[in-house]
Amino acid sequence: MNPASPMRPLAGKTLFITGASRGIGLAIALRAARDGANIAIAAKTAQPHPKLAGTIYSAAADVERAGGKALPLVVDVRDDAAVRQALETTAEAFGGIDIVVNNASAIQLTPVADTDMKRFDLMHQINARGSFLVSKYALPYLERAANPHILMISPPLDMKEKWFAPHTAYSMAKFGMSLVVLGLSGELRDKAIAVNALWPRSIIATAAIKNLLGGEERMRKARKPEIMADAAYEIFISPSRALTGRFLIDDSFLAERGVRDFEPYRIDATQVLSRDFFLPDDIAPPPNVETVEEGGRR
Repeated sequence: MNPASPMRPLAGKTLFITGASRGIGLAIALRAARDGANIAIAAKTAQPHPKLAGTIYSAAADVERAGGKALPLVVDVRDDAAVRQALETTAEAFGGIDIVVNNASAIQLTPVADTDMKRFDLMHQINARGSFLVSKYALPYLERAANPHILMISPPLDMKEKWFAPHTAYSMAKFGMSLVVLGLSGELRDKAIAVNALWPRSIIATAAIKNLLGGEERMRKARKPEIMADAAYEIFISPSRALTGRFLIDDSFLAERGVRDFEPYRIDATQVLSRDFFLPDDIAPPPNVETVEEGGRR
């Protein structure tokens, strides 16, 4: 292991990131890799997807180029045995696990009458159950870490009808991830294992969101995945005893940490940002950040 330093606090740290072959998961991996971190890329994509760029192997190559060490692992977070084995393999390869990121997610935006029960089960198995499962089996490794963190890419618990009525099944599954944060952060507080959630204020420019929302025009109103990666990084370098049980919004948290200029994260500075889904009305943006009410979904 490379020793961590004040300039590279994640050097030698090991991150286990689900769904890290592309998008926000990959951005988080690359930000940590710049410090010299070890990254377990735990995802299902071993072969190229016709519409979504990136595999666990291309992500691993990106991590290595960024300065980290990579371990690509084919993992279905619905499979108990596969998750346990992937965590064990990661710990054996790198000498432990310091950080777990539950990023893998499934989505279908349909009303109850139009939701196939197989899709209902899939969303709950990946989002809520998968996050619970990965966190559960990671605990023995995190208990031995110096500054352990679990991070869910999930929204604040804002229990409003408007977030559920259009697509009850997806909302239940996504909020299920956040319920794990609520309970597990309290359960682990005395063990100094931090458990937090992170969610974007604006839609994030990823291939998955582009396909879901349709077209380049909407993506011009988005931010780059790097804003989520930078916010996650600030979480990971925080003392786990001091930062736990929080439901954080990317730009608001970065503003807490002294960031004032959010323009570099924008895809197109001429466009007003499109507000993301599940964002509570009472979480104000930092100064000079404006979003429109319409939003994307993650």
